[in-house]
Amino acid sequence: MQNRLKLLIAILPPLLVLNLPAELLPLPAPTLVEQRLLAIFLLAALMWVLEPVPVFATSLLIIGLLLVMTSDQAATWLIRESSSQPLGELLPYQTIMGSFASPIIILFLGGFALALGAAKYRLDTNLANTLLRPFMASHDRLMLGIMLITALFSMFMSNTATTLMMLTIMGPVFATLGLQAPSTRGLLLAIPIAANLGGIGTPIGTPPNAIALQYMANPVDFLTWMAFAVPLVLVLLLAAWRLLLRWYPSTELGLCLTLESRFERSPRAWLLYATFALTIVLWLTSFWHGMNSYVVAVIPLVVFSLTGIITPADLQKINWDVLWLVAGGIALGLALDQSGLARKLALSLPLEQLPGAAILLSLLLVCFLLANVMSNTATANLILPITAAVATGYQGMADYGLDSALVLVALSCSLGMILPVSTPPNALAYATGLVSTRDMLRTGLAVGLFGLALLLVVMLVLGAVG
Repeated sequence: MQNRLKLLIAILPPLLVLNLPAELLPLPAPTLVEQRLLAIFLLAALMWVLEPVPVFATSLLIIGLLLVMTSDQAATWLIRESSSQPLGELLPYQTIMGSFASPIIILFLGGFALALGAAKYRLDTNLANTLLRPFMASHDRLMLGIMLITALFSMFMSNTATTLMMLTIMGPVFATLGLQAPSTRGLLLAIPIAANLGGIGTPIGTPPNAIALQYMANPVDFLTWMAFAVPLVLVLLLAAWRLLLRWYPSTELGLCLTLESRFERSPRAWLLYATFALTIVLWLTSFWHGMNSYVVAVIPLVVFSLTGIITPADLQKINWDVLWLVAGGIALGLALDQSGLARKLALSLPLEQLPGAAILLSLLLVCFLLANVMSNTATANLILPITAAVATGYQGMADYGLDSALVLVALSCSLGMILPVSTPPNALAYATGLVSTRDMLRTGLAVGLFGLALLLVVMLVLGAVG
């Protein structure tokens, strides 16, 4: 019953927009295609916020509606000229359907292939155990090690998979410290916080990063993104570490626990290790060999498929819901951009008198607030097309530029982590029963606000240097 009510609330406003007279719409001279796109955009926003159906289903609905109502292969009676309102430019159906095979989707598939292979041959667990070993001398060092290693893995793997792996590895440590001890809660909270923040570090770390690349005038390569984002991640991790140590102190002087690492040595395992390393090296050296990140992402897919490292059964474990969610956002963004609706919406906002810093800060805050109550991918799908239009439509934004504005807004999506439902890592940590909603609220809010303040400093520096 509750889902039916949410569905009704999500459907009625778009239906109203769809049937309003053109002169009542908040747009100058809207065409029929633009009016339909506005209704679809509103439907997507409401359904992604309320979630009456899974978020990936909403993305598929968006693509379906775009094809049926706004494409050049739409239903015949929907693309007839009207005497009262011009039809507008129809979108190529190949462009909409091409969102399923966008380079962004291929980039994520490559990342998922690496994560699947690493999990299947326990490369992730063995590496984590090896890297954690030097940090076992004290509670403080252990927490720092957990955060650094979790963030490192979440730069190249799903933050959900990373959180599951780290929770499994840390199970014996939690039992040793005592499940009700404050220090245990601190160590547990360190995992989702680091997983959420680590995704900022690379273009494949979290979907909003890749979505931002979609709208950039000059998409950056893997190494350039990391050179900008990894220092931000380190600053955020260190701040979160000190905060957790203060709020969840430990009375333990040391830890008597060893972590075992047993790397598999079969031919396929060695091939996996070599391909994993080669892919990352190629991602980081595109300036040298000329292949961009999207092309490099195909390499592990091909190698793992041909050699049986990934089987048909393994393919079923890929997060297809995430890929469909991203594809729906890409399709919606392309439609808003190519129809000109995004620019019309941006220019209809009362932003002329505001300085660029105030406009960009408003976008950061909106992204942060939405990302706390809905998927950060859905948030990016909604806000980044508008950000692109605002960045190119207002003179005050000239000091920041399109690409910088997109990156900053995308990064703010990863700071939303105040509730158990804000991100999958939060939900997994909360499901252990060892932390409360209050624990997550105060730590997530503190880290998120510090992250926003850090992005504000970066924004002001970028504005100062133009």
